[in-house]
Amino acid sequence: MIWFYRLLYLPGLLIALPYYILRMWRRGGYAKSFQHRFGRFYRLAPVETGKQRIWLQAVSVGEVLAIGPLLKALQQEPNIEIVLTTTTSTGYAEARKRYADLVLRVGIFPLDFWLFNRTAWERIQPTGVILTESELWPEHLHQAQKRKVPAYLVNARISDTSFRRYQKVPLLAHRMLRKFNASYAASELDRSRLLQLGSPQERLLSFGSIKFDVAIGERFSEIERSKLQQDLGFGNSEKTPFVLLGSSTWPGEEAILLEAQRVAIANGIDCRLLLVPRHAERATEIIAILKAQNFSWYQRSTGHSPPSNLRIHLADTTGELTRLSQAADLAFIGKSLASNEGGQTPIEAAGLGVPILMGPNMNNFKDIAQSLVRAGAAQRIAHAQELIERILQLAQDEHSRLDMQEAALKWHQNNRGSSQRISQHLLTDLKGEFSLRT
Repeated sequence: MIWFYRLLYLPGLLIALPYYILRMWRRGGYAKSFQHRFGRFYRLAPVETGKQRIWLQAVSVGEVLAIGPLLKALQQEPNIEIVLTTTTSTGYAEARKRYADLVLRVGIFPLDFWLFNRTAWERIQPTGVILTESELWPEHLHQAQKRKVPAYLVNARISDTSFRRYQKVPLLAHRMLRKFNASYAASELDRSRLLQLGSPQERLLSFGSIKFDVAIGERFSEIERSKLQQDLGFGNSEKTPFVLLGSSTWPGEEAILLEAQRVAIANGIDCRLLLVPRHAERATEIIAILKAQNFSWYQRSTGHSPPSNLRIHLADTTGELTRLSQAADLAFIGKSLASNEGGQTPIEAAGLGVPILMGPNMNNFKDIAQSLVRAGAAQRIAHAQELIERILQLAQDEHSRLDMQEAALKWHQNNRGSSQRISQHLLTDLKGEFSLRT
């Protein structure tokens, strides 16, 4: 099976290369440590006697933020050292900023071709590996099994799309999932899907999503929140404005939120729009839309102070969403309206007590979305027109927003603690494996 994968990998990579080169060019920052992608990682010293070295892989910014509490929980064990890798340039920058002093090394995950992956393994020399969410890399897992190094899948998620794909290649999915010492499902739905795809039941646990444990800080007081709104250019009005947040928006969604803002203003609501696109490199595309309408707008990445009494603030920067969300009275979660698919995480917004609206396509967070709706913290809408109508309705109904806020805070608090539970189980398993090898 692994030789079949190796034969197909290079032709597949060559076919996909133009798409990835274009994406890398648009996002920028990929030149740094580029040699890591070909396995030429830092050449690390052998692991000291009595210690263990965990290679922890987190794909992008979201995963890098999510693993923070788990990483710190693992580091409470003095004999553990961690090498952290990521895939995207933004994830790499965030990992270096947050964890450079906490881990042994931060680097880039190699392409999953046998020569590159093998070279990285020889340089890192891990005694344990952790993958996150839906990362199932056949060559990486093969190298772990070949070296008798335990592998773990943390916060395991199987989206609708991934589930359909793996069902088409059940033997491949079955073989990869059986290579993990333990898989920690992010939800009961994910656990069910992992079982159907062949994950051994005795090695499959569900302790909840580690994303609930991401530090979001204390909720702002009303004075702090008002100050943030003023800093965004939303102050200086006679009454407190209504701030609508587009949280991690994708193509097409900004235009819908602009229309919702226009409708709200036409109905006498002082509506300000805070747009935080998922990918900052889409700024040029969004600016073209902003130039075509009449409300005042500002681009955050310019670095200049926004004008007062601003209508629209485009936050085309990275790593600020959690803080900026504190200014919002209502949040729309991006990538959830057609033609987008999958959804972005609503967890941070809920943890800050921001009432949530989301489209029907929250497939990457299906259990979480359903749970939020059941708790009364969020509402699902079917299409763009319903989103506009619901925004207007909630903008006029502060009582309903306060009920959603209270429900969101309670929901978030009740779901915390998975990082500690996973780290305890994982460390116990690692110690057992280490004892067997020594």
